[in-house]
Amino acid sequence: MLSKFWILLWLGCGLLCAQDVTAIMGATVVDGTGAPPRKANVILRGSKIEAVSPDAAAPAGARVIDASRMTLLPGFFDLHTHLLAPSISGANPDLGKHLKAYLACGVTTVVDFSQYPEQFEPVRKLIREGLVSPRMLVAARLSTPGGHGLEGGRGDLHTQIVQTPREARVAVQHVATYKPDVLKVFTDGWRYGAGEDMTSMDLPTLTALVEEAHRNNLKVLTHTVTVDKAKLAARAGVDVIAHGLGDRPADDELLGLMKARGTWYVQTLAVYEPRHLRQLAGELIRPLLAPDARERLRPDARTSSDQARARRWQNLMANTKIFHDAGMRLAAGTDAGVTGTHHGWASLREIELMVKGGLTPLEAIRAGTLDSARALGIEATTGSVEAGKTADLVLVEGAPHENIAELHRVHGTFFNGRFLKAGDLKQEISLNQMTPLRSLPARALLDDFESADGRSRVDTLWVNRTDSGHDHSKMAWQRTRRAESDHALTLLVTMSQKDNPVAELSLPLAKGGIEPVDVSAFQGIEFEARGDGDYEIEIPLRSVEDRRYHQTVFQAGPSWRKIRVPFSTLTQPGSKSPLTWTGKDAFSVDFRVQRPAGAQAWLEIDNLRFF
Repeated sequence: MLSKFWILLWLGCGLLCAQDVTAIMGATVVDGTGAPPRKANVILRGSKIEAVSPDAAAPAGARVIDASRMTLLPGFFDLHTHLLAPSISGANPDLGKHLKAYLACGVTTVVDFSQYPEQFEPVRKLIREGLVSPRMLVAARLSTPGGHGLEGGRGDLHTQIVQTPREARVAVQHVATYKPDVLKVFTDGWRYGAGEDMTSMDLPTLTALVEEAHRNNLKVLTHTVTVDKAKLAARAGVDVIAHGLGDRPADDELLGLMKARGTWYVQTLAVYEPRHLRQLAGELIRPLLAPDARERLRPDARTSSDQARARRWQNLMANTKIFHDAGMRLAAGTDAGVTGTHHGWASLREIELMVKGGLTPLEAIRAGTLDSARALGIEATTGSVEAGKTADLVLVEGAPHENIAELHRVHGTFFNGRFLKAGDLKQEISLNQMTPLRSLPARALLDDFESADGRSRVDTLWVNRTDSGHDHSKMAWQRTRRAESDHALTLLVTMSQKDNPVAELSLPLAKGGIEPVDVSAFQGIEFEARGDGDYEIEIPLRSVEDRRYHQTVFQAGPSWRKIRVPFSTLTQPGSKSPLTWTGKDAFSVDFRVQRPAGAQAWLEIDNLRFF
């Protein structure tokens, strides 16, 4: 009988021998440091780069890739994405396909600004369970009252609101409990000369926020778009200005402040590029879009006559050259997910535009790889083709160091040593179905409002939503006492002064509303309510285009009454016919209030459950 020692030794040897070994032979290596390209063989063992040398031999049993006509680069970074947004208006958001689009373009690290803290762990869990993804860093968001980031109608759970140093410190302490990787802070309310400015963050508040973030080992990336606010951000000690400065050319004072504080600059040129300047982009973008988004893709060859936008673009490109010539710290980000700024493709386009702005191809590649890793503080493990680093690499069929446009000719991507062929990823993106996600089981009791911490009986937080715009409808809600030891939820609304204002209170059925929930074992929803008129109840579905809803209208008066809503009575907006539905992909239960402009409304609910 083998001793325990030998059994452990044998098992360890088996695991070591089972490690994947790949030999990338004869590649032109652009290592991301800015060094000249060189021919080398690169050996990968498991998730690490073992050797980079012209003399490195392929180990016995290794998978051998003939890269003699290809260029090997570090995986690219995108420090500014919105992964939950589809980049095509009206298309169905599909996180899984968005993530594959990045890997198909050789992007191995992304920073996501679209999630709110309750969504961090569910998304991380999906990735742990096998959702194909680049390295994802998630950001908690903070802004000022009336500031950018709050006008989309998504509510203050999505973006924390701070106005004073004390509020800033408390907000950072609160979001830190969710373990974000970085913070996204909206410091600048300038609307590009094309709209009314929003509020901006003052120096004491931003300084306190940065200090508290750094105490929690969190870097601060900001939405800062003007030269003066960039000076304030640098004085406050932010780590990265994650938006291009478009109001005027940068001056020596700003450059000096940013150099002194070590502030990085991300141009986000891809989101601002005038659409008519893109050439042959459609053939590059189309394979990276899911079918419903692809059908909505339209060529946009319009020449903008908007002088404010044209002036902003001129300033952005001028600042790219100013920052480059001054030797500033440049990294790469795109604002992908914004309409027309497509996942994956925009990351490569950003590097192209840096070259148009005055960088050499090697400098732009370094900005999109090693320097972006440095901006995030993770350069010790990734960002360059060096022995000992994580095997995040991209093989390109061409010579992008000579012709930057050849970045788009991605053959395949190594992520943590795993090889993903670009063509296979694009084929999966093109499938006429959403990325499969396992549906979670539903619970009968959703909320009886007896939990003092505000969490529902399915361990989620209620989320407020309104019409969009700076002057959106105002909502207030809280747990209130209905009787001794009995509580309910009270909602108060003042509708905005605009056409068709709306206010909505949503209960995610699973944390963050990321994973679908199977409610097929139930026949409908019941709850107790009182109010002052008609309301709608809705259930967003994953299987229906654009997550359109099952919905129905119910009435509530001044006295409490029980309301039952069978699933069979729910219809899609604009239709009177019931929508065929399996019941396996519900995201939330939403209560919607619509009233005339300026009107006030209230609603109380209790004992919400499936029956």
